[in-house]
Amino acid sequence: MDRVNISSGTPWEPVVGYSRAVRVGPYIHVSGTTATDADGKIVGADDAYAQAVQSIRNIESALKRVGSSLQDVVRTRMFVIKLADWEKIGKAHGEFFRDIRPATSMLAISGLVSPEMLVEIEAEAILPDGN
Repeated sequence: MDRVNISSGTPWEPVVGYSRAVRVGPYIHVSGTTATDADGKIVGADDAYAQAVQSIRNIESALKRVGSSLQDVVRTRMFVIKLADWEKIGKAHGEFFRDIRPATSMLAISGLVSPEMLVEIEAEAILPDGN
């Protein structure tokens, strides 16, 4: 099977050694994704809901680049800094995945790379036609 690595263009991808998304056959794995805009700036400072929305939009963008969409997502993982934000983050997740209903986890963690980041989301997708 061919492997396709998708980069978001951030300068730390080659330093750390990762890709925004990797597709092998029908399987797509999207790395932990935060609320950065095209310029690498954090969207929604101090707003967990806005950050979750931007993170999912970034995931959606990566999926599109490998011929997929949010409809193909079978699993998400949400890493949150403040467990008290779970409802805001859950609301954003529900707005995108209410009908798709992937398996998911929400985990409280002690921190992310930048102190402004409140949430990071991973996703896994499988293309239904196997291509």
